[in-house]
Amino acid sequence: MSAAPPDPVLPGLCAAPDLLAHRPGLRVDARAVKESLAFAFASGAPAGAFDRHIESASLPASSWDPSRFAQHVFLPELIAGCMRFTIDGRIHTPSPALLGRALSQPPSDRDTVELRRDIFRELVGSEALRRDLARAYAAIRGWMDQLETVSISRREGSRRRLDILVAAKGAFDALAGGFAGARSGLSRLSAFGAAVRGSEAYRRLADLLAYDEELATLDLRIRVGSDGHVRDLRALSIRENDGNRFYRSPLGRVVTRLVMLWRGYRFSEDELLARHVNGVLEGLEDELVALVQLLGDLEFYLAGLALRDRARAAGLSVCLPDLVWPRGPELVWPSGPELARPSGPRDGRPGRELRALFNPLLLASPAAIVPCDITADRHDATVIVTGPNSGGKTRLLEALTLAQMLGQAGFFVPAAEARLSPCHGLFVSLIEQAQADQSEGRLGTELMRIRALFEAMQVGDMVVLDELCSGTNPSEGEEIFQLVISLLAELRPQAFITTHFLELAARLERDRPVERLAFLQVELDAQQWPTYQFVPGVARSSLAQRTAARLGVTREELVALVERSKRAHRRRAVDPD
Repeated sequence: MSAAPPDPVLPGLCAAPDLLAHRPGLRVDARAVKESLAFAFASGAPAGAFDRHIESASLPASSWDPSRFAQHVFLPELIAGCMRFTIDGRIHTPSPALLGRALSQPPSDRDTVELRRDIFRELVGSEALRRDLARAYAAIRGWMDQLETVSISRREGSRRRLDILVAAKGAFDALAGGFAGARSGLSRLSAFGAAVRGSEAYRRLADLLAYDEELATLDLRIRVGSDGHVRDLRALSIRENDGNRFYRSPLGRVVTRLVMLWRGYRFSEDELLARHVNGVLEGLEDELVALVQLLGDLEFYLAGLALRDRARAAGLSVCLPDLVWPRGPELVWPSGPELARPSGPRDGRPGRELRALFNPLLLASPAAIVPCDITADRHDATVIVTGPNSGGKTRLLEALTLAQMLGQAGFFVPAAEARLSPCHGLFVSLIEQAQADQSEGRLGTELMRIRALFEAMQVGDMVVLDELCSGTNPSEGEEIFQLVISLLAELRPQAFITTHFLELAARLERDRPVERLAFLQVELDAQQWPTYQFVPGVARSSLAQRTAARLGVTREELVALVERSKRAHRRRAVDPD
């Protein structure tokens, strides 16, 4: 379980602009970030230095353990392939570390989930708010890029530090000047920006940058000859910016330098300016730490919008699902019919419903995507899925897993409409390739997989198993399969299990030895080809011969290959060279 957020208030300022937790908190290590800021401001930082602080930020508490499913959901591939976004022609890839943790560790706190969903709703409903979000991200990223540049001379270093402050001011201004009318958590951004702009530290920053930009204004008269060359240049008037707090009169500047020289110190104008620059930075340290955290928060929402855009470009839809929450503190269905109010417009039984569900991992491939509809009377059911190889069963399991994980994290799910129930945890086990250092055979590996399931599982968890007991002979496999099904029923899971034990599945459908069993099969067309849809029932055949024919493993084709090898052998015997 992840740790709860630290102190929710920035020292001496206001609530942190936290977009990932209902109770705003500073989730990055403030001390470590300040050390990096000081180092980067003085001499620059290596690329990615601040991304590491973002990636290690804490998140709201979660009951999910990614070690039980992470290797099977391919989150890094999903993020890299489908969640990149473009701002002002520049492609950005979200941090797979922070975004991956935010998605694979859904908050236990319902209010936090609703905060995220409300933000997404506002962004989808307002192009202006979406532009403000992109503008704020670009401004903060630009500031961070300035920090991660290295100066090569003292004078260039002074200019670089001023440029960093210019970029920081631009980030604060983007937050304060955007998100007008926001009613969701996005309003935290404008509130934070306004609070910063109202602070004395910000006013010092603005005055310093104005002083750097305009020490004085000169009115000039230029006389040009017939050949186009300047003949004379005169200053008609000089108006110094004496209203700025950093202004010193010419006499004052001379006196200051003479006093310093008399005391044995030698300061250039750049060094005197650097002293003011460092003072301004120190006054804004807490606010700048908040900007570092905010960059990762903004990526969460920009990644979600990018996934939505990618799906729409493929002719598909994503949605924010209706979430039907169990009553009470635990994410487990009660024994009675009482339900918590859904976080969506529809009421009714706690059934699972996914319309036009698709596997988002396929968005990054050229393969055609065929969405399907999945419905179940209850969430706490064990659904057994049968059908031929290459019929879409494993892809369905991946899609169901990702839909549950993304939806429970407050993210878009890959379906046009969805109704889900949050669960306490997730266990996923798809068929794995044999490993060189594998200590057990196929049966042993399968039994270890089952043992790991029951060691990790709690009442009400979601369980996804591909080809349960496929690693042993049918008689033993069916016995173990029935044992697993019967014991799973006592834990009332949200379970999806694929199998090729068709006779066993048919008996289970007929006899109903345990409660809350449901059955789905791959739909076939008139020519017995999979349609990649799923309908109630148990498949009658795995269509092994059809698959073998498609892959060229018929008797005729194999005999032809054998004859080809024999002819080649005879030719080599006659003519060894």
